[in-house]
Amino acid sequence: MLLSLQSIGVIYGRLSTAPLYVFGSIPIKDLKPDESAYEYFSFIFWTLTIVSLLKYAFLVLRADDDREGGPFALYSLLCRHAKVGLLPNDTSANEVIQYDVGIPFKTKLKSRVKWGIEKHKHSHYLILFLALFGSCMVIGDAVLTPAISVLSASSGLQRLIESLTCKASSTNEFVSKEFPRYIPVPVACAILVCLFALQHYGSHKIGFIFAPVIIIWLFLISGVGVYNVFKYDRQIIRAISPVYMYRFMRNNINMDRYRTLDSVILCVAGSEAMFADLGHFSRKSIKTTFISLIYPVLILCYAGQAAFISHSVSQKNLNHWKDFNHLSESVPLHIRHVFIVLSLLASAVGSQATITACFSIIKQCLALGCFPRVEVIHTSNKINGQVYIPDINWLLMVLSLGVTIGFHDTAQIGYALGTAIVLGMLVTTCLMSLVIALYWEKSLFVSASFLVIFGSIEAMYLSSCILNFHKGAWFLVVLSVFSWTIMLAWHYGTQKKYEFDLQNKVSTEWLTDLSPVLGVSRVPGIGFIYTDIVTGIPAFFSHFITNLPAFHQVLIFVSFKSLPVPFVSPNRRYLIGRVGPKENKIFRCVVRYGYCDGVKDTDDFEEQIIRSIGEFISLEENDLESLTSPDGRMIVVGKLMSAGNASRPLQVTSNMGSTSFTNSDTEINEQGDSCVRRKKVQFLLPANSPQMQTTVRDELQELIDARESGTAYLQGHSHLAVREGSSFLKQFLIMTYGFLDKNCREPHMALNIPHAALVEVSMVYVV
Repeated sequence: MLLSLQSIGVIYGRLSTAPLYVFGSIPIKDLKPDESAYEYFSFIFWTLTIVSLLKYAFLVLRADDDREGGPFALYSLLCRHAKVGLLPNDTSANEVIQYDVGIPFKTKLKSRVKWGIEKHKHSHYLILFLALFGSCMVIGDAVLTPAISVLSASSGLQRLIESLTCKASSTNEFVSKEFPRYIPVPVACAILVCLFALQHYGSHKIGFIFAPVIIIWLFLISGVGVYNVFKYDRQIIRAISPVYMYRFMRNNINMDRYRTLDSVILCVAGSEAMFADLGHFSRKSIKTTFISLIYPVLILCYAGQAAFISHSVSQKNLNHWKDFNHLSESVPLHIRHVFIVLSLLASAVGSQATITACFSIIKQCLALGCFPRVEVIHTSNKINGQVYIPDINWLLMVLSLGVTIGFHDTAQIGYALGTAIVLGMLVTTCLMSLVIALYWEKSLFVSASFLVIFGSIEAMYLSSCILNFHKGAWFLVVLSVFSWTIMLAWHYGTQKKYEFDLQNKVSTEWLTDLSPVLGVSRVPGIGFIYTDIVTGIPAFFSHFITNLPAFHQVLIFVSFKSLPVPFVSPNRRYLIGRVGPKENKIFRCVVRYGYCDGVKDTDDFEEQIIRSIGEFISLEENDLESLTSPDGRMIVVGKLMSAGNASRPLQVTSNMGSTSFTNSDTEINEQGDSCVRRKKVQFLLPANSPQMQTTVRDELQELIDARESGTAYLQGHSHLAVREGSSFLKQFLIMTYGFLDKNCREPHMALNIPHAALVEVSMVYVV
């Protein structure tokens, strides 16, 4: 019930405010006294029923990817279960990082269809294209929806002022040219700025703030709908018959009014957000709220508005009205002032669904290496999908303001928005049919039926959108090409880098066999090597050894891996293993963290890693078989407290030239209240005990000595270069990737490494 209440304010504000501009974006000349209002309402009723209710609420919501939704969630399902992803699938890495945290790595038996799609590489590129294209439509929707929703509500304020001016001048007619039309744009811009400024509070708080507004709005529009049906035209209920849709198609073969279906598709604006926002809430809350509240309220609202329009077009003395098809005109006069104010608030809330959906899509793209690195802030400790991305939020605000100021017309924005909606739905339909066949393993008949039934409806609306391409839909194309280029270039560059890392990683034997040949020397200290791969030795380190034959007495290969859980228990955070025989003193550490775990500061991180390796050395001798993972390489070691068996930290704090020593087994955070205060962590072995073997004590002592000698941090820094004679497309993608890589955020694994101890190893990847 709590999630259902929040979903009203976040997800369903979009669907609930669509009546503001669905009928209002239909040209007045196309509303004729020939039951045209009945025909449009019939289309709205069946579109809401088939697309929003049947397709999304009952079918698509079942295809979640670990409680995430959207086109990239469907693509992620296909990548894992049908192996259509273009990034090399390192199965061993998945098994390592998911070991012992309750996330089993599952595979299914192959069917003929799955085998055929996995075999043909072209199908992989086509599926990726669909996923990227669908994500671009969600981003475009997030830009256009706030603009059209707020601008449409502001236009209602404009009409209210016009009516008051008419009364003040005691005139019965009003010519719109005599009144300045500048009021909606500044009001809309002010509301947009406030809307995007609230996003940092997260879906949880925003849902509670916005839900009362939408609930009052739903009761108001449903009441107005019932009032209009009984007052103006009770026969409007007959319009649910599909016969009226047939009449519309029969009478508009010449495409005279056929293009107005571009406005009708706006009635399901927000249905895609039901699926894309799945990570912010739950499937049950979204489905229950839509079936029991949103769907019947929208039907009543559209029925009442259609009844008012049907009555208005039959009255010749009302033909001089401007925008009588706007929702505000169907509201009784004595509550119209309240309606205008509430519509302004609801329109701002209605944009929330697409904004949060955009955040979810960007997060999924980041996980699959299809978007440049941006800061993702998780606003909930319980629900993974509730995220806020500051960089994207402010970019959406700038673009929405630009659309509002540039177009300042709901009709033109509606043409672009309708195209974005129907294209996004078509992508979901195509990907969903593949999920039915490849993941759910249903018959081809079931998959094809889903594609034909829903795809044909959406294709009909797409054809009407294409007819209005020159009237505003061109902006969506420009925005989509820009977004799609960024995503494609980043994915291509990431793919090439990852392929290079996997193909050029070397074995431990290479390092040990090459050392005598090159005369590699071991220098005192500990070297932390940061790498994305969890098996083998990364290529940049072999490049470093080949050109500078020396490395530290103790090497630790560190990999950060995110898991789809809120927190990883401190005693299950580190996976420690050896690389090669004991005498090499080379270790591997996989740091597993949840999406709400913060990255530790350098001093604390270094302390925990060294203590974990010390504990690993101690446990390795005593109970290897019960503590190692199935592949026999890693031991789960957590954040150690006073019960640790290996070493104890000695905290050395220097302040104003004086030095004090404290012996502590707990984590001590530096307050940083003085710039001259410094902290250095040393380690001591516990007192001699019969439980610790001599060989273990000697190795631990060597680890402590290496720590005292100093620490260095090595990171790979790759540069992609295009091979001579490559195509223009390849050169453009690599150039775009290089620009994005230089200007996006640094990897989180960089931590707060001091520059004096950081060594970046640059490599040129020729692709």
